[in-house]
Amino acid sequence: MNWEQLDQQLTEIVKKRNQLAAMDYSDASYDDLEEELHDLEDDFNEEYEGILEPQLEKIYSKLKSDTDVLLPSAYLANAYREMLADANGVVTYEVSGKVGVPIESDQFDKMDVRIVLIPNPARFVLIVNGKQLKDLWKSR
Repeated sequence: MNWEQLDQQLTEIVKKRNQLAAMDYSDASYDDLEEELHDLEDDFNEEYEGILEPQLEKIYSKLKSDTDVLLPSAYLANAYREMLADANGVVTYEVSGKVGVPIESDQFDKMDVRIVLIPNPARFVLIVNGKQLKDLWKSR
């Protein structure tokens, strides 16, 4: 598996999502950017669903959740916060708030629990009550 390629595609999607989140609906290029983003997400799902879905199934099993596993793009946040780049110039990202896919789990009674997909490295992160808690799976 080429994790670097997955991260590149995921990062491209995240950058487009950030662009879209910063735009107003009335912007002339909004619809074109949104369509381009959907095409990227469709390609991402097609290429990586077979790799990421089994990881999600393991995560749901560990969390004892019977919530349905969705396509990988469903776990993307609408916008990401860019963090400092590392020595190689790779930007890392964080999220907070009500982002990602909500799940139900008896382990987290009456809490807002979500899973979100974040790049660099690609990882599924547990969000509890709007705060990043821990990585549930990491690509490398």
